[in-house]
Amino acid sequence: MNKQNYSNLIKTEAKRLGFLSCGISKAQFLEEEAPRLEKWLNKNMHGQMQYMENHFDKRLNPTLLVEDSKSVISLLLNYYPSQDQTDHSYKLSKYAYGTDYHFVIKDKLKSLLSFVQEEIGEVHGRAFVDSAPVLDKAWAAKSGLGWIGKHSNLLTQQVGSFYFIAELIIDLDLEYDTATTDHCGTCTACIDACPTEAITEPYVVDGSKCISYFTIELKENIPTAFKGQFDDWMFGCDVCQDVCPWNRFSKPHNEPLFNPHPELLSMTKKDWEEITEETFKKVFQKSAVKRTKFSGLKRNIDFLK
Repeated sequence: MNKQNYSNLIKTEAKRLGFLSCGISKAQFLEEEAPRLEKWLNKNMHGQMQYMENHFDKRLNPTLLVEDSKSVISLLLNYYPSQDQTDHSYKLSKYAYGTDYHFVIKDKLKSLLSFVQEEIGEVHGRAFVDSAPVLDKAWAAKSGLGWIGKHSNLLTQQVGSFYFIAELIIDLDLEYDTATTDHCGTCTACIDACPTEAITEPYVVDGSKCISYFTIELKENIPTAFKGQFDDWMFGCDVCQDVCPWNRFSKPHNEPLFNPHPELLSMTKKDWEEITEETFKKVFQKSAVKRTKFSGLKRNIDFLK
């Protein structure tokens, strides 16, 4: 079998496993991203996310993560929900409605890697779901799965941006895809709508001003200077995606594990303000929201009151 056939085989299996799309890039140093990442870090736009400073070389070079790697297989998995929370509620980012995506995607990636090994032979590789130093969006863009928008998220025509990105980095030569073009044009919807003005210029997000950073990553008290600017977001924020014209094309996912806990969508502000640790554990048993812990969510809700 040749590289083209192997690539087609992998893409067909990725579709069967429920992935939205699959693109493949050559595993090599990310030359264009290196100065951008360095500049972003030097400006302290990562706030207290110290881990962003670690493994600088590995972030830019997949061959340092997987020995003798040849290909980066990028995959997208839709999480756009069929139903939203009530209008009179504190808000969670849509990606956190259901089961923690790390578990869901890791299982699918393991299945894909096993498939590659069974069908093609001795192939070594690793699966990555945003928990390792891999620049997911850069690889997905290189693989032709979309372009990085002005809000710094990956965007895809006909699909939008409500999806997770994951990778398999393997030591097999494959047929490589080419990058697509940017379709943001003169639109500035995301920049204009950001409640904390975190998008400081097109394609640059100051992470230390982003609501997602404050409500998930920041471990200490949220600066009072941002009081009244959170637009009722208590975990994450979807504003820049919600206003993006390309997300008119978002279609609901068909992954049962991403469906929200039955109680979640109907909870009102009062319910959230009175939430107990017991309810938190029940509603968010396998959720990404556990990352902020009960105390963190309470802190966020108190900040919004």
